[in-house]
Amino acid sequence: MALADNAGCAKPSEDLPFPEIIELNVGGQVYITRHPTLVSVPGSLLWEMFTQKNVRSLARDSKGRFFVDRDGFLFRYILDYMRDQQLVLPDHFPERNRLQREAEYFMLPELVKMLAPKLSKQNSLGEDPCQSDPEELSPNADATRNLTSASAMLPSAVTGGPGGSVTTGVGASGTDVRRAGFITIGYRGSYTLGRDSQTDAKFRRVARIMVCGKTSLAKEVFGDTLNESRDPDRPPERYTSRYYLKFTFLEQAFDKLADAGFHMVACNSTGTCAFAHDQTDDRIWTSYTEYVFYRE
Repeated sequence: MALADNAGCAKPSEDLPFPEIIELNVGGQVYITRHPTLVSVPGSLLWEMFTQKNVRSLARDSKGRFFVDRDGFLFRYILDYMRDQQLVLPDHFPERNRLQREAEYFMLPELVKMLAPKLSKQNSLGEDPCQSDPEELSPNADATRNLTSASAMLPSAVTGGPGGSVTTGVGASGTDVRRAGFITIGYRGSYTLGRDSQTDAKFRRVARIMVCGKTSLAKEVFGDTLNESRDPDRPPERYTSRYYLKFTFLEQAFDKLADAGFHMVACNSTGTCAFAHDQTDDRIWTSYTEYVFYRE
């Protein structure tokens, strides 16, 4: 059975209904690969799809390419695994759990095992180096891996702080093991400035204060005043740039950071002229400012 001319770069043989080169449309992403690659893992979903005799039963897109309704970005790693049965991921790969789900869908049990969280020596789930944060590899990583379980790991944990989150702990040596890290505070503003530079600028109030950094640190410092609606269910050890504060006073944010032991180490601001007022010579300027705080 022959395929449409744009469904592959080679025509199928009489014995095999599929061409040597196959085009796939996976969730809108187009992939071109060889037929032997797709059938390299017996029993997998792709093996079942591309060893059957009835080609017409497979879904096609408008250009005749075989269509698979899955995550087109993550399929690149599925296809790489099909080529040589090895797993190579970028450093700090953020979607390991989603890729594991894709591996389960494509019925690749060995790949599922490679992606499964490994059991650490303390009988807790640990992560692979390829998805660990740089801070995770510090000498204090075993003692400070997860703030939510600090009281269980440290014999004399001290809890409290904003929002009731765990903020500090005392190890066997009696020293403070409160973890280090950066938190960036950012806000956008606008102001009106007339032609006369001596005229006072008219500032609008700060509409929203944004928070960037590790989720556990942000929750520790700002507690219930942290709005997580734009990035819900973010794990404690992951980073986010989508949180913002429920109040609009920068000094209030600075006070909370100072109380938690943070110090400002850098700041920057940019300003651009958005447009000029039609009736006057006043110009409307917009600005974005960031303040970077660090705790040792």
